[in-house]
Amino acid sequence: MDLLDPVLFGQFLGKPGWVWLTFLAIVTLLLVLDLGVLHKEQRAIGVSESLTLSAGYISIGLLFGAWVWWYFGAEDGMEYLTGFAVEKALAMDNVFVIAMIFAFFAVPPKYQHRVLFWGILGVILLRAIMISLGAAVVSQYSWVLYLFALFLIATGIKMILFAEREYNVANNPVLRFMRRRFNVTEHHHGERFFVKLPHAATGKPVWFTTPLFLALILIEIADVIFAVDSVPAIFAITTDPFIVYTSNIFAILGLRALYFALAAIVHRFHYLKYALALVLVFIGSKIFIADLLGLQKFPPAIALTITFGILAGGVLYSLFKTRREQTMVTNSGRISET
Repeated sequence: MDLLDPVLFGQFLGKPGWVWLTFLAIVTLLLVLDLGVLHKEQRAIGVSESLTLSAGYISIGLLFGAWVWWYFGAEDGMEYLTGFAVEKALAMDNVFVIAMIFAFFAVPPKYQHRVLFWGILGVILLRAIMISLGAAVVSQYSWVLYLFALFLIATGIKMILFAEREYNVANNPVLRFMRRRFNVTEHHHGERFFVKLPHAATGKPVWFTTPLFLALILIEIADVIFAVDSVPAIFAITTDPFIVYTSNIFAILGLRALYFALAAIVHRFHYLKYALALVLVFIGSKIFIADLLGLQKFPPAIALTITFGILAGGVLYSLFKTRREQTMVTNSGRISET
């Protein structure tokens, strides 16, 4: 036991080793349960199952946040919940892009879970690298937080100005590069990412990349793009690497489950992107507001309340506005028929 003491009770990025190991054990258990028990066979996931799984993931994330609140204190708990809410909301915006990628490659619903599962593994590793680097930089150069804040404000304003611009999958430079440099099949080959087929010129069997793998690559690239927003956003909330990483990962873990429910009603959240933009502007502004008011730190309770208020307002307005627009379209169709 003495040999394990430095691992379990030694400090790693500001928290005891056993805390990190417990978190990693929970994440590993969830992934094994998801792939090895709930989805051993490739099949389409229905909306009701998606909502049930998503509720489970959100509950686990919130329970972990409650434990953080109880064990580390109210301030850490509120920062975790704020980060969790922001990352979950930004992940919903990511769903819009994922839906367009799947539609572009005509990925059958029963294979979408496989792509998302491997995508989530990539996200976990990618976020660990980005957050570790961010924590190292912030610990050495605290003024970097002001650059993060300015970047978030600029990103939020840009999102408002270009909110109606659609993501063009066909023009993605990585997709064009892969199609030029690699053998790519025109059709899917079941759940396989790679397949061996005769070459058109030589007739010899060579490896081909399937559209399913291209979809996975574009989804990973989309997460890199979204991480550029979300990682500075969470560092603007807290600089504690444990709170940053755990809130990020618990929010992202449920994205795969939530996707299958949201993809069917993604049009109902059309105006949520404006709320997300306002959240980024607010989070970026916090550090400057605190300085103007002479505060050491913007009060976490107020930050959590404002963040939830903006997101809730965005969801409610989206549901109201899209329902009203759908009603107008339906009524105009009935009038034209008569």
